[in-house]
Amino acid sequence: MNEFELIARLTKSLPTNQNVVTGAGDDCAVLDLGVPDKLFLFKTDAVVEGIHFKKNSPPEKIGRKALARCLSDIAAMAGTPTTALVTIGLPENFKPGFVEKIYGGMNALAQKHGVAIAGGETTTNPDRIFISIALLGTVGREKQILRSGAKAGDAIFVTGELGGSLAGKHLEFEPRLHEARWLAENFSIHAMIDLSDGLAGDLRHLLKSSRVGAELLKSTIPISRAAKETARQKPFTKPPFIAALTDGEDFELLFTVPGSDAVKLLDAWKKQFPKLRLRCIGKITADEGITIRNKSGAQPLTANGYVHFA
Repeated sequence: MNEFELIARLTKSLPTNQNVVTGAGDDCAVLDLGVPDKLFLFKTDAVVEGIHFKKNSPPEKIGRKALARCLSDIAAMAGTPTTALVTIGLPENFKPGFVEKIYGGMNALAQKHGVAIAGGETTTNPDRIFISIALLGTVGREKQILRSGAKAGDAIFVTGELGGSLAGKHLEFEPRLHEARWLAENFSIHAMIDLSDGLAGDLRHLLKSSRVGAELLKSTIPISRAAKETARQKPFTKPPFIAALTDGEDFELLFTVPGSDAVKLLDAWKKQFPKLRLRCIGKITADEGITIRNKSGAQPLTANGYVHFA
């Protein structure tokens, strides 16, 4: 049973109440706590030694990544992060100075985005470090962007470049909070998700929630330099295009807008964010499934993103 099969099984009968606007199945839970102009976003995420970082990874970058993953999910809902709680599990032989540096990296990113770290929990965990973050955020009432709003004819956009994140980006990425709020304020964003499991996997999540399909244009997929260099150094690893589809941990934004807004959005983006690439990579279709179009025609997409337990 893989990660998503397990999630589907566990979420069949979760209790809920009148405060939950959107529960399991999106980037964050959306809560209505009675504040007239705001909804609250609630997110939890974890990083585990040996899975999300190596034993010899710089501790500041470990802490930074732990918080940045949650910030990226708040960005995917076009929200503003506010307050975090931190749970850290440590082996018995932990070094206090190393743990302090983990918090140093976390604290620096929190201060950059105006996030308070209001407490948390420390516990023992045999063999390896894990860090779990619970993060609150806010979004204007009726302004949250879900995965489920994509419509046939929408243009599909992605920020940045994809693939090769293990060369360093997975520890250093910038959560696209400012960019997401700008998009929500200036355009009708139908659906959005952050790319944590790879374009092939996360696009499928968005399409499943929206009950639509997609056609991608191969030549427009933005492949990172790291993915190309890795393929040159190790010719028996993934080709760069497959790496861009499947590597994961890019933490870029994938979103859809009405096709009629595509050119206007690209022009405005270049003026607002001249240093960050934005590409239109395809369109939403009424028929479910994903196809990749190149010069010789269109074929079904068979590649998948990263899946735990697979």
